[in-house]
Order: sequence, then structure tokens, then C-alpha cells
Amino acid sequence: MIPFANTAYAQPVTSVRTARDTEYDVIARITQRLSGAIAGKDQDRTAFLDALFRNERLWSTLAADVADPGNGLPAALRAQLFYLYRFTADHSRKVRNGSASAEVLVEINRAVLRGLRGGGAT
Repeated sequence: MIPFANTAYAQPVTSVRTARDTEYDVIARITQRLSGAIAGKDQDRTAFLDALFRNERLWSTLAADVADPGNGLPAALRAQLFYLYRFTADHSRKVRNGSASAEVLVEINRAVLRGLRGGGAT
């Protein structure tokens, strides 16, 4: 018997990750960081502003992706995601100047995460 024959067809150690899984993980990580930074913004404003910036960069990246004509998402969903980018960018400016709260940004991200997991529309 070939020594490795029993392991050659065994279950893989790591699962295959889809682009959707990776996207979910990135958004979840940024959302968690922003949520934590909101809670500690009075103690560490720099960390809060950094988390806010990373969230804006996420949405800027998503907007560029959905604006690409080759993007395979339905046009209506692409438009909604682009609108969320614009809202997020505008709202983030208001958060930085102190005229708005950042919690709505976390809620938007969580809604997108639910959509990615099939738990509701984005």
C-alpha cells in the first residue's frame, strides 16, 4: 500500500473560502473595530478617527467595485451600495466635525453583513 494513500483523499484541513466570505470578514473586522472605537472615543480619539477612516476606505473600495461596468451584481443592488457609500462619506464628515453620531455607520455595516449571510437585504 502506498504510505500516503489514506491521506491523499482525506478532507482538506482548510475550507475553500469564497470572495463573499472574504468580503464578509473584512467588513465584520472593520465594523467591530469601529464599534469598539465608538465606545472608547472619549479616551482615544485617534483610534476612533482611524476606525472611522478605515470604514470610509472600505466604502470607497466598495463604491469603486460596484461602479465597475464588469461588476456582476444586479444594477439595483449596485446603485443601493453606491448610495450607501455616498451616505457613509457624508455622514463620516459630520461625525468628524461633531454634528453626528457614528452608530448609524455601524448599523449600515451590520445590515450589509446580514445581507451577505442571507439574513436580510442590504
